[in-house]
Amino acid sequence: MAALLMPRRNKGMRTRLGCLSHKSDSCSDFTAILPDKPNRALKRLSTEEATRWADSFDVLLSHKYGVAAFRAFLKTEFSEENLEFWLACEEFKKTRSTAKLVSKAHRIFEEFVDVQAPREVNIDFQTREATRKNMQEPSLTCFDQAQGKVHSLMEKDSYPRFLRSKMYFDLLSQSQRRLS
Repeated sequence: MAALLMPRRNKGMRTRLGCLSHKSDSCSDFTAILPDKPNRALKRLSTEEATRWADSFDVLLSHKYGVAAFRAFLKTEFSEENLEFWLACEEFKKTRSTAKLVSKAHRIFEEFVDVQAPREVNIDFQTREATRKNMQEPSLTCFDQAQGKVHSLMEKDSYPRFLRSKMYFDLLSQSQRRLS
């Protein structure tokens, strides 16, 4: 009896796992990715703003809904740690307390930079080691090299895929439909 139920359960599992192979094409409900109250946020996002995200990667990163959409896209690609590291570095640079600076630096290093970190970013050995040395005396610039490498990686790799993704086109479509 159990053997007869097994194929049916496996078929269900295959169906659920099959959606993962679609990666970024599988998300078209943007209410889950936008900050604040999703429906109001989507209404406030203009087509012009969403279109400007294609002007440059830095324009995308300067817009909170751009960051939210890009984060959702990266999650579908299982690489959101790059953006999370970049954002953590941006927040870290605002630190004014020396005591907090040291503890924040170590937390960021342990979470993103260290070998086998839980959300390890993809940086080369030299950058990782330079950042490790910077941890001896953390400063507001201790992650600059690693952050620059991650920014460059996202700009050259993930960002162009985001702009070609069904997710981005659907977002543009939804914002244009609201205008008509």
